[in-house]
Amino acid sequence: MSKEFNACLQHYRLTEFDTAWGAVRRGIEKESLRVSEDGHISLADHPAALGSSLTNPYITTDFSEALLEFITPAYSDIDECLSTMENIHRFTLQNLENQEMLWVASMPCPLGNSDDIPIAQYGSSNVGKLKTLYRHGLSNRYGRLMQIVSGIHYNFSMPDSFWQPYQQMCGHQGELKDFKTEKYLHLIRNFHRYSWLLIYLFGASPAACKCFVQGREHSLQELDEHSLYLPFATCLRMGNLGYKSEAQKSLFVCYNELETYVDCLDEAMHTPYPEYEAIGQSKDHEYLQINANLLQLENEFYSTIRPKRVVRSGQRPLQALTEDGIEYIEVRALDLNPYFPLGIDTEQIHFLDSFLLHCLLADSPECNKQEFFEVADNLALVVEQGRDPDLTLNLEGSPKKLPVWAAEILEQASNAASILDHVHGSSNYIDSVAAQSAKVANPDITPSGKILKDMKQQGLSFFEFSMQQSRMHRDFLQNNGLSETTLKMMEKTAADSIRKQTEIEQQDRIDFHEFLKNWNEA
Repeated sequence: MSKEFNACLQHYRLTEFDTAWGAVRRGIEKESLRVSEDGHISLADHPAALGSSLTNPYITTDFSEALLEFITPAYSDIDECLSTMENIHRFTLQNLENQEMLWVASMPCPLGNSDDIPIAQYGSSNVGKLKTLYRHGLSNRYGRLMQIVSGIHYNFSMPDSFWQPYQQMCGHQGELKDFKTEKYLHLIRNFHRYSWLLIYLFGASPAACKCFVQGREHSLQELDEHSLYLPFATCLRMGNLGYKSEAQKSLFVCYNELETYVDCLDEAMHTPYPEYEAIGQSKDHEYLQINANLLQLENEFYSTIRPKRVVRSGQRPLQALTEDGIEYIEVRALDLNPYFPLGIDTEQIHFLDSFLLHCLLADSPECNKQEFFEVADNLALVVEQGRDPDLTLNLEGSPKKLPVWAAEILEQASNAASILDHVHGSSNYIDSVAAQSAKVANPDITPSGKILKDMKQQGLSFFEFSMQQSRMHRDFLQNNGLSETTLKMMEKTAADSIRKQTEIEQQDRIDFHEFLKNWNEA
């Protein structure tokens, strides 16, 4: 499948691709539920030995105290990135209490009363209280079940050395930061068009525990006494039972220009929404949500990809993007793969880099409202029916069979893979594309297909399968210890984070009521 280097350059109208440009930078953010030894969601506080969830750069929490989030820095070396993630897992497992472990599936484990799911706490500072209040708002708007679904976020950027030569090749005359922003939006538009392919290839949530849907409307079928599924489902996490917001369905978020994107989200953060007004901002002197607007914060907008920038102290995310441009993109469409101890492996990373580089370099027409909602419809179809060999999607209003379209995208992405292999002197990238082509030819070897096959062949419920994998990965990670140097670094980082949280709490000069008022008026 590997292609001739110069032909690949010509495919993207490039005159060169320097070896240094292959140093793609990626960081991984991975969510995992803490569960008891019998597989139930932990009701315990965030373990003190892991440091402060407000300030530890490696280990924090997402919606719940039980929903850990592991974060790597950005690395140009894939092995280094995964090694750091593995060390975070090992350190965490060493410091979990009461024989807890990490749940390896994206769909959560059995629950008692969903109201018992503990919302994440970040201390007594105004910033910490705001983070907790945001989560209370999510709970009151969507319920707590939806918020403990887990996934992987993949942060991607090209090295600094790439941008100026690429700008010259493209004949762009403006500021470099504006060119980078333009091209990252270019990537995002293409990603949206083809993101259904990632759902098909890497979706790993075709089933769920029955308890997850109690009291909710759904179209799932019974797989066994304790499990529900859809025969051709790929990624229920991205469907109506997962990260979905009925209120946001009408939002047309355009990625043609940064200003349009920022204005759309800013308007949503300042537009009252009747259902959220009915909840109220507070009751009996207790805050229920940050505000009653369509979005409390930028992060409440559910999307498969986000433009991002590291935020300076005192900056809001949209302000940072407006002032300094897009620095990297965050892919948010990836399930945890329960067959891998870290939920992701090197082959998947090689493919993601190839796919994202292709999205960056290939032509990317501006989006419009019709295409935006067509993309959403395609995604919804692949979520529930992706492995149906007869599934038909829509491309510019015309029907297209999923296997045919998928093969075409992979053929195109093989140009980017071949370029990366050329500069790295490897075949890893093109091999990763070949592995995905095999999944298109045989839906049974996708993660979702393998999970259902294993459950049926071994007579396992979704819970039993997930417990089996969780225990296996726990044992593997616990039996491969940390080096003394890494252990001391992680312990020091945890201790430092607690001190940093205390410092932040001591620096507050106004009460939370005034802080929240100022925040909402900004």
